[in-house]
Amino acid sequence: MNETRRQPGANGGWVAFRPDIKILDCTIRDGGLINDHLFEEDFAKAVYDTCVAAGVDYVEMGYKCSKRIYAPSQFGRWKFCEEDDLRRLVGEKPATVKMSVMADAERTDYHEDILPREQSVIDCVRVAAYIHQIPVALDMIQDAADKGYETMMQLMAVSVVQEHELHDALNIIARSAADAVYLVDSYGALYSEQVRALTGLYLKAMEGTGKEVGFHGHNNQQLAFANTIEAIVSGANRLDATISGIGRGAGNCPLELLIGFLHNPKFRLRPVLQCCRDVFVPLRKKIEWGYSIPYGISGMLNLHPREAIKMRAGSAPDDYVAFYDQVVEEE
Repeated sequence: MNETRRQPGANGGWVAFRPDIKILDCTIRDGGLINDHLFEEDFAKAVYDTCVAAGVDYVEMGYKCSKRIYAPSQFGRWKFCEEDDLRRLVGEKPATVKMSVMADAERTDYHEDILPREQSVIDCVRVAAYIHQIPVALDMIQDAADKGYETMMQLMAVSVVQEHELHDALNIIARSAADAVYLVDSYGALYSEQVRALTGLYLKAMEGTGKEVGFHGHNNQQLAFANTIEAIVSGANRLDATISGIGRGAGNCPLELLIGFLHNPKFRLRPVLQCCRDVFVPLRKKIEWGYSIPYGISGMLNLHPREAIKMRAGSAPDDYVAFYDQVVEEE
């Protein structure tokens, strides 16, 4: 059982917090899925500095994507996370925060593009894979571990995975070189009781291995924050969030809400609120993210949000009935 300590709250009450909690901010990585990672360096710097000031444990800067698959002329620098770009951004990296990147199975030239750890400012490689990509993902994790990195496994779209397949996948991951495994609500389709059951399943599968369990939620049904709380209560200790909830489609669990909930003196809320005010309020005038009805519909139906994203970018972004009829008919 994770250790729980109690400390007096500001109003004399008592709040519980777990010192084993780790927050990973994926603002630049997941938020970049909205605009092809074309964030300016000043924006990335503001996010990184905010995360350092807020005391988060990991900042996920973006992807390590193959330039054979994704043309650099069409995507921003955070799609590739070149070493020079990262070093210029962080300068003298403080020991209090770790830098993470995501590598998608079958979309990363990982043998060449992920350098040995001693040559990189990156601390952690998170491998994302669908269940049929597990063999490739395991090789990627082993490659990163052999190069000296901390590694995390992100098993995607578990809401559409058969239970016996998930059991088999978790048993395989438990024997891998991954330091942590993430439960991911890719479609924003899960409800609290499902998060509770799945978190328990992941924890049981990792029992005795030393591997930690994390949660990454999407906000299609406005449940990303609530489901993150459910994962915490159920025993997960690695938590994903983004500033102002930015992220693909409906977005993610807002970092400011998560820090406010945890009541952990390790984390600081004010720098995040300042970044929301100074950076994200202006950004909302340029790009859209967050809950809207089409994302809610895709979450209810346990569908990938790609059609909702396409609809919101089309000529009739508010014709919810037509969108509903379309996706129900396709089902």
